[in-house]
Formats: sequence, C-alpha cells, structure tokens
Amino acid sequence: MFAFASQNHILLALIAGAFTWGLTAAGASMVFFFKKLNERVTNVMLGFAAGVMVAASFWSLLAPAIEMSATMGRFSFVPALAGFLAGSGFLLALDRLIPHLHLGSPDEDREGLPSHTSKYMLLVLAITIHNIPEGLAVGVAFGSILNGNPATAAAAGILAVGIGIQNFPEGAAVSIPLRMGGMSRRRSFFYGQLSAVVEPIFAVVGAALVTVFAPILPYALAFAAGAMIFVVVEELIPESQRGRGSDFSAVGTVLGFAVMMVLDVALG
Repeated sequence: MFAFASQNHILLALIAGAFTWGLTAAGASMVFFFKKLNERVTNVMLGFAAGVMVAASFWSLLAPAIEMSATMGRFSFVPALAGFLAGSGFLLALDRLIPHLHLGSPDEDREGLPSHTSKYMLLVLAITIHNIPEGLAVGVAFGSILNGNPATAAAAGILAVGIGIQNFPEGAAVSIPLRMGGMSRRRSFFYGQLSAVVEPIFAVVGAALVTVFAPILPYALAFAAGAMIFVVVEELIPESQRGRGSDFSAVGTVLGFAVMMVLDVALG
C-alpha cells in the first residue's frame, strides 16, 4: 500500500512539474506575437515572479517545516534553519560552477566557470539554474503529503499553480530577448521553454527523496525554500531593478506576494 501511494505521489509531482514547464512554454510562445518587451513590463513580470517565490517559500515550505519539528520544543527551528542554509549554499555552488549570463547583462558579465558557450545558451542556463529549486519545491510538497506534512494535497497543488503563474512571464522574458538578439522565433521559443525542462525532472527527484527518506522532510522543505530565496535575491530582484522601472518592479513584487499569499492561505 505504501509503495503504491508513494508512486502516486511521484506521479502527481511529475504532472505538477510538467504543468509548470507547460506554463513556461506558454509564456515563451509570446515570442510569436510580440517583437520586444517594454522595460517596465519586464520589470513588473520579474518582480511578480520574485513576490510569488518569497510567499511560497514561507507559507508552503518554511512554515510546514517548522510545524513538523514542533516536538523539538525550543529547537524546532533547527531543521528549517539547516535546510534553508543548505538550499542557499546549493544554489550558490551552482551559480559559481555553471556558466551563465543574467538577462540584460553585458557579455563580459558572464558568471560561473570559464566557457565558450554562446550568449544565448548562457541566458537559458541562467533561468535553468533558477528553475531547479522550483522543481524541487513542487516535488517535495507532493512527496511530503504522505509523511505527515501539515499541508494538504490542495496546498501542494496551490504551490504548483503559484510557481506556474510566475513561470509564464519568465518564459516570455527569456524568449523575446533572444528574438531581439537576432534568433528566429522558433528557436527563441525552443530555448525559452527549454529553460524549464528541469522542473518535472527535479519534481520527481524531490518527491522520491522525501517519500523514501521520511526523516529528511522538514529539511527538504526548508532546502527548497532556501534555494528559492537565493534565486530571488541574487537574480530576480536585481534584474527587475534595471533601467527606470524600479517602482514598477516593486509593485510587481507586492502583487506576486499577495497573489501567492491568498492562494496559499485562503485555499490551502
């Protein structure tokens, strides 16, 4: 019975990861309708994504991790703290190792190990790094239902919906700049959606880990949260502040946070 239930949770995680990937592809398809993105619109979209990820990190991941550790008394924060720091460290390591280039950055601002990879692929890799913790978060949320997570299946679904919502503008934010750089619409779309292909993969990885190794669940929830917060601070917020649309990016962040908060608290 346990094995059957576990497989169901892994399948649900795969479906949820495919859903978030699909919304990235839907966003990337905007390249067939628009030639360029207004700077203010881009800042709002990136800010919105940041707000969604911050809210999801707390309500869907950190809060359940702390609640699950309540039996530890005054030390109930330890699993959440350890997992949070480990998740941030994991993303820091990826950021230092994987060659990538953030949206809007000049070519000389390449990060990671030295590489002769094209600028286009470096842009895709930057968003791919960002999508890894999102896939893990979805997978851990679905896998944790079996192991006593105070959250419900609905809450795991809401997390997937929230991440999917912010993936839509991200897909457009990748594909349209690629088109502006001279790439064909089809190739721009292909690379835009490719950046999220890691989400269903890591969703399955996250779900499998917490269903097989139940004791790591609070650590895994916090790990995903730490990785997502690192992405927000290191990538999304700085990119959303470029140019003269910083106020718009702040509004986008507030709106993203509010939408995810309502989804998680009211419906979860």
